Amino acid sequence: MFHGSKALPRRGFRVVSYDARGHGESGPAPEGSGYGYPDLVADLGRVLEAEDAGRPVLVGHSMGCHTAAAYALDHPDALAGVVLIGPVTLGLPPSEDAIEHWDRLSAGLDAAGVEGFMEPYEADLRVEDPWRERVLSITRERIALHKDPKALAAALRELPRSLPFDGIAELESVRCPALVVASRDDADPGHPYDVAAAWAEAIPGAALSVEKEGESPLAWQGGTLSREVAGFCENLSFGP
Repeated sequence: MFHGSKALPRRGFRVVSYDARGHGESGPAPEGSGYGYPDLVADLGRVLEAEDAGRPVLVGHSMGCHTAAAYALDHPDALAGVVLIGPVTLGLPPSEDAIEHWDRLSAGLDAAGVEGFMEPYEADLRVEDPWRERVLSITRERIALHKDPKALAAALRELPRSLPFDGIAELESVRCPALVVASRDDADPGHPYDVAAAWAEAIPGAALSVEKEGESPLAWQGGTLSREVAGFCENLSFGP
């Protein structure tokens, strides 16, 4: 998420990151398990335990944002804070159109790799110039980084059918400090601004941050985003 920025370690914070199952350098889901949010939350718990993380600040984007929120709900006293970037769900079952979109991406990736993914992705993309070509380029680069396309395709089928929580009102139970990072819809409609704003309103005391009009989404600005997270962390109290 931070695109190589060292702002957090330079300001004294230890940064631990990992690839979710079926993504990046991580392998597929173990036999007998899958890619739903209960599995992702359990994985996150194992990472935190292995790293002896104490009371960390969780930072996640999109799927990672949902995983962090679900963990915060399940472990209300375990975190110093959460940074929730680009939420997508309001905790409601997705529409049939949304499921069909993800199934097309999954089937394309499963059948023909990156190009098989990009064909339906480009057909479904509702982003106009000047952002469209950049979004396509970034997406192509990111999909190519996953070492196991078959596992990613399975995750793309299963994860949209899973919910991290049941309804937006459940976020009222998040008890740690929270920063919600939004994107404006002209460049990043896949992470709707209104959803991020609803999260910030639902979580007690949460702050909402978004890029200025005409700028790249804050989630794309690694250095700026990392400094925003560092500033949030510096205002927290890290107890035992």
